[in-house]
Amino acid sequence: MTDQTRSHQPVLFSESLTQLAIKPAGLYVDATFGRGGHTQGILNALNAEGRLISFDKDPTAIQYAYDTIQDARLTMVHASFTEISQVLTVSGLLGKVDGMLFDLGVSSPQLDEAERGFSFMNDGPLDMRMNTRAGYTAAEWLSKVNETILADVIFEFGEERFSRRIARAIVEARKISVISTTKQLAEIVATAVPKREPFKHPATRTFQAIRIFINSELEDLKIALAQSLDVLAVGGRLVVISFHSLEDRLVKQFMKRESSPPEIPRHIPIKHTEFNPRLKIVHKPIFPSDEEVSKNIRARSAVLRTAEKER
Repeated sequence: MTDQTRSHQPVLFSESLTQLAIKPAGLYVDATFGRGGHTQGILNALNAEGRLISFDKDPTAIQYAYDTIQDARLTMVHASFTEISQVLTVSGLLGKVDGMLFDLGVSSPQLDEAERGFSFMNDGPLDMRMNTRAGYTAAEWLSKVNETILADVIFEFGEERFSRRIARAIVEARKISVISTTKQLAEIVATAVPKREPFKHPATRTFQAIRIFINSELEDLKIALAQSLDVLAVGGRLVVISFHSLEDRLVKQFMKRESSPPEIPRHIPIKHTEFNPRLKIVHKPIFPSDEEVSKNIRARSAVLRTAEKER
């Protein structure tokens, strides 16, 4: 592992690799390459016959992989994790994967690079796209979105109780000047929020909401989780690290739904034993240790969940 990769070691790193239960000669998918921490960790656990396919829709992440990891066992794919099933079908590998790992959300390098527009900590262009070669920027969307729709997005994806006030402030501000930088947006939101949460910038929830919407994060996650049922081999592990309640709720509900028999009315003569769940939950949720959180404050909201394919 390079020094640069080590400096971006993911949250719950050793725990996630343990939950994958890596077989040295197995086939694995890293659905979110980021800066390669998990990818390198999986490669270190594989032997010469093992294989890893890593996905990322961020072209910067793909370039980083090509520049820093030279390993014949690794295949890099520049694509959203919604395309995993399609890629594996073409490769004849559908249903043969021993483990899939999702490390959701924004990577530390994306947050730290001002020009990506994910964070208000450093002023930069209001972009927020994970794939900078596709879609529209946050600035473009904010310049034309309807106030009601904007408020709904901020409320639904940011769980922001002052969403109406914030949406109104953004619409009023754009009448005066184009909102094109993270600093502009953060200042507008901060002015609109009448009550602040301790130790949290008032724009945190709004930035999260806009980022999730621009990148279709929750819809993409639903698609990818559903695909995992066909991608994994029997006994294969699904390991997911999420960083906010909306993501974690989707993952929790998916794993619970696919590991439980359906609700059957009592009067219908069908036994629960006649239904075979496709997944089983193999470990209780795992949270970062106090030591990890003290070293990396971004770890504080992380949750790791694991399920195994049954059939």
